[in-house]
Amino acid sequence: MLLVEIIVGKQTGDKALATALDFVRALRKTPIVVNDTRGFYANRCVLNYIQEGHLMLLEGIPAAMIENTARMAGMPVGPLSLNDETALDLGLKIVRAAEADLGPQAVDPGQKKLLEDMVEKHQRLGRKNGKGFYDYPEKGKGKKALWPGVNDLQPKKLDPDTLDIEELKQRFLVVQAVEAARTVEDHVITDPREADVGSILGFGFAPYSGGTLSYIDMMGTKAFVALCRR
Repeated sequence: MLLVEIIVGKQTGDKALATALDFVRALRKTPIVVNDTRGFYANRCVLNYIQEGHLMLLEGIPAAMIENTARMAGMPVGPLSLNDETALDLGLKIVRAAEADLGPQAVDPGQKKLLEDMVEKHQRLGRKNGKGFYDYPEKGKGKKALWPGVNDLQPKKLDPDTLDIEELKQRFLVVQAVEAARTVEDHVITDPREADVGSILGFGFAPYSGGTLSYIDMMGTKAFVALCRR
């Protein structure tokens, strides 16, 4: 992680902010300054990326195809792999906290059930216990591999030959970019340049695009809105 988000509260003074910026630079990290809100900046975008992987899985898209198309889109790791790294039980806690704080409309019931099945029914917590969307061998004994049981969690299965690769790639980028735009609208991000830098250094958003907001600018707002609706 090359990025550090500095969270500014209502009573944060200029001296405190300057001290935090100096400290982060002393660590040889890149700071961005964001206002205090639920999920801040990077988490909001990343959680949307992970959720899109869950929703694709529930739509019947093969897990391997989800992971591969995400990397084809320019992401460093697939959403299921990333969820394993961040821990599935933590993901379930976040979903439940959002539901408790914001109401049932704030969460996708299918995603919630998927995480409940993974964590509570199958005790698959992610890399930390060697079992998540992937199976993790003991150190030095091979590579991780997608857990075959993932297929059993899909309500239906789609024929991969009928799926549009380009559409899947764009879905991963769109859900992150539109959330980045919302953080600007919510005054979480105060400088669009920091959103771009933060997206590339913080969570590896397709570097060729220039960042989440540059991705929108590159095609134009009208075209982006049309893409979102499609």
